[in-house]
Amino acid sequence: MRVPLAVLAGVAALAGSLSFVLLAAAIGTDFWYIIDTRRLESGAREARDGAGGANRSQLEPLSSHSGLWRTCRVQSPCAPLMNPFWQENVTVSDSSRQLLTMHGTFVILLPLSLILMVFGGMTGFLSFLLRASLLLLLTGTLFLFGALITLAGISIYIAYSAAAFREALCLLEERALLDQVDIRFGWSLALGWVSFIAELLTGAAFLAAARVLNLRRRQDQAI
Repeated sequence: MRVPLAVLAGVAALAGSLSFVLLAAAIGTDFWYIIDTRRLESGAREARDGAGGANRSQLEPLSSHSGLWRTCRVQSPCAPLMNPFWQENVTVSDSSRQLLTMHGTFVILLPLSLILMVFGGMTGFLSFLLRASLLLLLTGTLFLFGALITLAGISIYIAYSAAAFREALCLLEERALLDQVDIRFGWSLALGWVSFIAELLTGAAFLAAARVLNLRRRQDQAI
């Protein structure tokens, strides 16, 4: 069954717009990594009450959620993460320097994917307007390349989070406390994954449109 060119144009426009909006929302929000310490705080509160409640001072919640640029506590203002592009401090350990390098990599790759989507949107509009199969092919390739960059950025972030967790384990003396802490990825990362899928769909729609246009031209020439 041959798909009409107008349908492919609609799919490309919808998927491309969705991919851009979702990735921009993911980059701009601070729920990539979530640390929930409510169970730990509840246990500490019960232990304190069981001991007679000598110290009634309210413990500050330790739960936090982090984005690409900053980390936020429940009752504290958000604090920016260490600048990965400023490493003049020679006292930084090799493991910390590796974390900074990984951080600098994904904070470049993900915005770069957004920029590629902007250029892809402009070339895609022109390609459908001019019905240029070569430009459609180029736009589809651009979106697929952008999807690979998005995938690389998300994958490096996941590896960065795992490396940061291992670094925290090395520094933490009471590792048993981590059993009472819930650590998980948040909905910002999920938005990034959906954006990656939509970006792939956009690229595939442009490539399919280029093929449909080439088939139509060959049929017209044959007639």
